[in-house]
Amino acid sequence: MAADAIWVWRHPRPEGAAGLCVGARSDLPVHWRRAKRLARRIQKLAGRHRLPKIVQSSTLRRCADVGAWLKRWGWQHHRDPGLAELDFGAWDGQPWADIAKADIDAWVADFARHAPGGGESLQALLARVAAWRPKQACVVVGHAGWMLARRWLEERGQALPEAAQWPAPPAYGEPYRFQ
Repeated sequence: MAADAIWVWRHPRPEGAAGLCVGARSDLPVHWRRAKRLARRIQKLAGRHRLPKIVQSSTLRRCADVGAWLKRWGWQHHRDPGLAELDFGAWDGQPWADIAKADIDAWVADFARHAPGGGESLQALLARVAAWRPKQACVVVGHAGWMLARRWLEERGQALPEAAQWPAPPAYGEPYRFQ
């Protein structure tokens, strides 16, 4: 593995998220079995690739619960607010069906610069992700928005995306290897 490569896993499916706008303000739990299952997958891959037993996660439970399992098994676990999901402001935790179409259209029209629900713009998320550097070699448990922003930066650099260009999110519990 290249010294600068990093493995990032999307957290397991959170409880109670169906149909909701879930971002940085929604601290939803994951079922303990899902968190443990993902931690085992991370542990196996880390063993195969001789990765350090250090995990960084978002501070939100849907990520931190996986790190907590790894910590029980002898890993170092660090919670990092820089790994948070996009902040959807007032939309966060609301059913998508209850968010006004005009508000969603405004976001889509200025996808990178508009702050949905008065929260964080995608441009701000991209800047946060670009600035994030692990303090040491580690694996990460994070969020789809963070992972997609990192992927965008690797593939497209500083260009700002249009809504139609934004990639589909990884499945819950899926890893992505970044340079």
